[in-house]
Amino acid sequence: MTSASSQQTSTDTTTPADGSQPPVTTPPVAEARPVAREHHGHTYSDDFDWLRDKGSDEVIAHLTAENAYTDAVTADQDPLRKAIFAEIKAHTVETDLSVPARKDGWWYFSRTEEGQQYTVQCRVRAADTGDRLADWTPPVIEPGVPVDGEQVILDGNAEAEGQPFFSLGGLAVSRDGNLMAYAVDHAGDERFTLRLRDLRTGQELADEIPDVSYGIVFDATGTRVFYTVPDDSWRPYRILAHTLGTSVEEDRLLFQEDDPGMWSGFGLSADRTELLVSVGNSEVAETLALDLPETVDEPLGELRMLVSRDLGLLHGVDPVTLDGQRHYVIVHNKDFTAEDEENAPTPAPNNMVSLAARETVTDPRFWRTVVGHSDTVKVDGAAVTATHLALGVRRETTPRTLILPLAGLGTGDQADPVEPDFGEELYSCELAGAPFESPFLRLAYSSWVTPSQVLDYDVARGALHLRRQVEVPGYDPDQYLVERWWAPAESTDRRVAIPLTVIRRRETEWDGSNPCVVYGYGSYEMSMDPGLSVARLSLLDRGVVYVVAHVRGGGELGRGWYDDGKKLAKKNSFTDFVDATRFVAQSGWVDPDRIAAMGGSAGGLLMGGVLNLAPELYRACVAQVPFVDALTSILDPDLPLSALEWEEWGNPIEDPEVYRYMQEYTPYENVRAVDYPAVAAVTSLNDTRVLYVEPAKWVQELRRTVTSDQSAPLTAGGAPIVLKTEMDGGHGGASGRYRAWEDRAWDYAFLLTALGAADRR
Repeated sequence: MTSASSQQTSTDTTTPADGSQPPVTTPPVAEARPVAREHHGHTYSDDFDWLRDKGSDEVIAHLTAENAYTDAVTADQDPLRKAIFAEIKAHTVETDLSVPARKDGWWYFSRTEEGQQYTVQCRVRAADTGDRLADWTPPVIEPGVPVDGEQVILDGNAEAEGQPFFSLGGLAVSRDGNLMAYAVDHAGDERFTLRLRDLRTGQELADEIPDVSYGIVFDATGTRVFYTVPDDSWRPYRILAHTLGTSVEEDRLLFQEDDPGMWSGFGLSADRTELLVSVGNSEVAETLALDLPETVDEPLGELRMLVSRDLGLLHGVDPVTLDGQRHYVIVHNKDFTAEDEENAPTPAPNNMVSLAARETVTDPRFWRTVVGHSDTVKVDGAAVTATHLALGVRRETTPRTLILPLAGLGTGDQADPVEPDFGEELYSCELAGAPFESPFLRLAYSSWVTPSQVLDYDVARGALHLRRQVEVPGYDPDQYLVERWWAPAESTDRRVAIPLTVIRRRETEWDGSNPCVVYGYGSYEMSMDPGLSVARLSLLDRGVVYVVAHVRGGGELGRGWYDDGKKLAKKNSFTDFVDATRFVAQSGWVDPDRIAAMGGSAGGLLMGGVLNLAPELYRACVAQVPFVDALTSILDPDLPLSALEWEEWGNPIEDPEVYRYMQEYTPYENVRAVDYPAVAAVTSLNDTRVLYVEPAKWVQELRRTVTSDQSAPLTAGGAPIVLKTEMDGGHGGASGRYRAWEDRAWDYAFLLTALGAADRR
């Protein structure tokens, strides 16, 4: 660490003689106010932790000054930002709608209107003719054209009027279609207010519950609403039932999870007769169930255990009735089929699927195998209808859907699963809806170059029906090419191959002159799956070769790929990204001096770690809501979600080895006095997942430590370091689709300017 001056936050604000607003020519410098952190015999002095006081006028002034400096440094990029925004807009049908989805006696869908930031939730009555295929075929609805009998149930634009931010945390309609429960956030901190509306009159009910978390459901009677409450660290831990017309103080507590390392949630069974309470983290889970009353007079019962955490399982549960008997489909990661009860279960890290009767569900020795474990296919989840079981699986990085009938499930008469067939190599086919009574499964299909499609799969006939393909005006998929490359993990084990998705315009020449953007995430077993990004076209159309590095820590190659990039193997995520970049730089497709990196949230941690490892590889980096002060955050269990993070990174409070390991890679504490690329750290003041203070501190540490020329502009080869804070946003930035387009245009303009690739080809 280099020593810090005691200079307070300042910028050059000398007023010109003509009285105009002066340009901000120097970056804000935060005063060094050392705070010692001591753990496991190690002392770390943090000079900038005082910036975490969001309520301080001084901190707000500092962030405001940072924004002013960023605006000044990037002012020349404004024409490019406007051009990219216009391109996104031109490729988007602004007046559009979703494919209607049936629930009970209504078809529900959403509309977007040109010039409006938010979607409008609508519905129209469904018909019951006795022809199941016809009754479950969605009506054809035209963009911008109201349907006879169409009802607007929630207009996001009206809800957002006069508010700095708007987001929905859940929406549910009672089974009779008369009442709607919805949760709104007007700050971006993901603490929602639950409200109820009578859809017959449009009037709001008096019931209002503040500070709830995601998720709302009604019971069958429409007189109760279930919701979740977060604790002070934003962890959902209490599940309650509210009876309409009563005070919140009378709400019944159904479940409370006191372990700070466990997350709680709930959902309805497919037939909506059971409430399923799920508790867990990335390594163990528990599921309980509540039989739901069918009449108003019937009281709520008690939760009963289905799969205990004592079994040490990661799992998911889906209730199903077979031959008149209640069963449960369980996706789980240990095999209990050994006959000797003294034997420990066999690990099944890519999951297997079992069937359990209600009477014996708590004892896995009585579970029947439906799908065994595979080393090459990961089972991600399941869903059931009245007649079929659908499995979401992942093979060779690709998300796929397998379908098999319930008849004979778990017996010798079980049918082989069927997989819908598609013509592309790299695609995503995921279950988008499985209404219990429907003869169709709704699938979402996309690829890196194919606009998203909504498909209904006729389970009885094996036929696919295209309900909608997103229209992308001015886009020709034949102009673009996608390839799968495999990069050896040179830094750790050359036998490990890192999958890369490489996207470029078809006419791009193999001449070593092309700019390149490498994107990565690599945490929480989340996969960067195929999908067309309209915004990304603005990079590709300027000759950028866009690379997604599917580094360890993600879920692209199964559970083992995730395990090799978490806890005491986390550094593999960083070295994989560096190795992927070097592989791309040597491919002959890109100019090694024109490579940029981008990632967000845990991908922002990846960016910080990569810059400390190999800053010389990159011309610029955009780190979105970056988790760059990971060790400080994980050491404080009172910060939002910190205790839950111990299952991902380890617990540095209790384990000195975890502390040492994290201290070696956490970006903020490992900035080096060498040349770094240009850096843009983008954050939001009200983000509860990655606090704004992390990038605010990181930017200060970068500026005072690195040796690169921060004063020269990007266009002259300089490497400025800037912080952009959305003062009214949350983890996803500002709300509203146009604001989101502006944010993406800002990020891309920064990268393209640094890469000298502002002009379209």
